[in-house]
Amino acid sequence: MDTPLVSKIFRRLLSHQTCCRQRFYHPPPFRLANVPVRRYQDAASSKSREDEDFWTHRTDILPPDKAEEFSKYPMVTAQLLQSRRDRPKKVKMLMRDFIEDSLYNPHYGYFSNRAVIFNPGDPFDFNSIRDELEFQKVLRKRYTEFEDALDAKEYDETRQLWHTPTELFRPYYGEAIARYLVTNYKITHHPFHDLIIYELGAGNGTLMLNVLDYIRDVHPDIYERTQYKVIEISPALATLQSLQLTSSAASRGHEKHIEIINRSIFNWDIYVGSPCYFVALEVFDNFAHDAIRYDPFTEEALQGMVLVDSEGDFFEFYTKHMDPVVGRFLRLRQSACRKPFEHPLSGGRRLRKFKAGLPLAPNLTTPEYVPTRLMQFFDILSNYFPQHQLIACDFHDLPDRIPGYQSPVVQTRHQRRSVAVTTPLVHQGYFDIFFPIDFNVAEDMYSAITGKLTRVLTQEEFLKRWAYTEDTETLSGENPMLLWYKNAST
Repeated sequence: MDTPLVSKIFRRLLSHQTCCRQRFYHPPPFRLANVPVRRYQDAASSKSREDEDFWTHRTDILPPDKAEEFSKYPMVTAQLLQSRRDRPKKVKMLMRDFIEDSLYNPHYGYFSNRAVIFNPGDPFDFNSIRDELEFQKVLRKRYTEFEDALDAKEYDETRQLWHTPTELFRPYYGEAIARYLVTNYKITHHPFHDLIIYELGAGNGTLMLNVLDYIRDVHPDIYERTQYKVIEISPALATLQSLQLTSSAASRGHEKHIEIINRSIFNWDIYVGSPCYFVALEVFDNFAHDAIRYDPFTEEALQGMVLVDSEGDFFEFYTKHMDPVVGRFLRLRQSACRKPFEHPLSGGRRLRKFKAGLPLAPNLTTPEYVPTRLMQFFDILSNYFPQHQLIACDFHDLPDRIPGYQSPVVQTRHQRRSVAVTTPLVHQGYFDIFFPIDFNVAEDMYSAITGKLTRVLTQEEFLKRWAYTEDTETLSGENPMLLWYKNAST
């Protein structure tokens, strides 16, 4: 049912010369710039500023006023929409619920139906590759072969294909994680407790197999006491991970050590009192965020909401009625963070007020996207996994983000070309929405919630400590595993 509408959308997007960069490398992307995307922002009513309950960011676009519809449409959440098979209309919701519904709805969400993770086949023999440039050529060839094989089974012009360092540098990347886990387990919990590992969002299941292969081959005594539990929100990926267990003779032996739990971590309600390790690789970036704008004169925060009208068009509103979750995040960030962090009010007050008073100036600041779902994830770790240790890796910086502070990249693929847009208000399920993580803020908030000590390293620093980097070194001495993903931290 989506095909005619989606084809129309992409034909419109691809008819313009634009510019884009992806978070992952694969064959050269289609270049995109200034994609014309429907984005509605306007003053929500004719009341004075003191009397307004909600209002939108003023721009030079003046769509019809939607205040009446905003007041009468029901408020929904991503949780309430999980049972719906069709994208909602005539509703309103918080920005974080719109993003979460777009990414994770079980019927039309991006990860539930569209996302495919690249599998390069046999591991790359880096020691026989001339240099990084040749590695890119080899990778491009495998990428094309992989997608050609998928198209031979079922052609899909909107296939969402991407990859991870776990896939590109297997098994070496996974072995580095395994060394870290085993070393810390031996220091803190062996021999009194089993090695219990939880992986959040396991993708193809490659890290799971690489970690267990390493522990089985190098530490057979610990392997007998190892439990590996995957928490996977996507039914399709959970099924794929189960198939991985029977994909080869080597992996079949792991079956008794693995449990795949197909549920959202945010619905977790089981207390785990045993010591355990929580692994979250490139997961935080897809946690839903809330949008906040500030009054440049009073510095009052307003929370972003999304209105979906009867035609399925999106309108962005901002309200003074702050959600308790966002209110708690702002208070906790203010009290817990030791280092300054960037946000719309971090500049000089006089200059900000001067700019806001200019003719045609916006009546609200640039949006700030705050990781409220990440805060709730830390709550779950604290409440249900009190003896956990967390190892997380994600992007601290991303190119080509939409306007705003800590704003996301919003992109999709059409006919093997990448398309980036300038708004998170996109056709649900067809666009990846991923955010950079401010590790200074995340680290301090994690410590404040869980009471645990932390240490942040760049991904390169982590791999130099725990990986056998000679395994991924090319003949020229270049090392793609260290050179790539320099915008990631652990």
